[in-house]
Amino acid sequence: MTEVEALTKLYGDFVAVSELSFTVQPGEVLGLVGPNGAGKTTTLRCLSGIIPPTRGTIRIGGHDLGSDPIPAKRQLAFFPDEPRLFDYLTVWQHLTFVARIYGVTDFAPTATRLLEELELADKRQAMPGELSRGMKQKLAIACGLLHAPDVIYFDEPLTGLDPHGIRRMKDSILQRARDGAAILISSHLLHLVEEICSHILILKGGRKIAHGTLAEVRLQFARLPDASLEDIFFSATSEPAAPPRLAP
Repeated sequence: MTEVEALTKLYGDFVAVSELSFTVQPGEVLGLVGPNGAGKTTTLRCLSGIIPPTRGTIRIGGHDLGSDPIPAKRQLAFFPDEPRLFDYLTVWQHLTFVARIYGVTDFAPTATRLLEELELADKRQAMPGELSRGMKQKLAIACGLLHAPDVIYFDEPLTGLDPHGIRRMKDSILQRARDGAAILISSHLLHLVEEICSHILILKGGRKIAHGTLAEVRLQFARLPDASLEDIFFSATSEPAAPPRLAP
């Protein structure tokens, strides 16, 4: 699971994220949404250990990401919105390399299943330059899932996918949640978030303005009991947010 306590990230006097606390339990899919500049990317980069928080604590599977980063990151997979691949490694060589880094023994059966699941089975010997944008995204996801992470973060996971790929990706995310992974998805596609997420976290101006199940957030912000997440989003984010408190 992911535990976040009082996460704050400052860039000089600018507060990108302020006193953010939440958890993602095993089996939950948390949708992280907010307008541009809300702090979503900064939050994800802190949660994955790419940048350190200014203050606060992040635990991955009980391990403090700041003081005990290696065991924390071994349980984690983070998929940014832009896949980052090696230009001169084939699809299969990417998986071989990742298996070696994470110490995944006898990885071939798992790698083969992932390629089949993500519709890349016929691209084993292809180079990244031969892949479409959506195929590159799928390869990055296959690499990240190879070590069977317990905590998974997605930043716009459906970018570049065709309708069939979108359906398969949603099914894959939900299956991993059913298998016990704690999943966080950041996306502007509110219909995706509403369809597959069990919980919602709305940020505005670096601050948490709503967090809970969709029903709980709907009760807080929506005028109608069957309001869509889009309606909830506009209602929540149209209210003035208190300015983030600067640290002394």
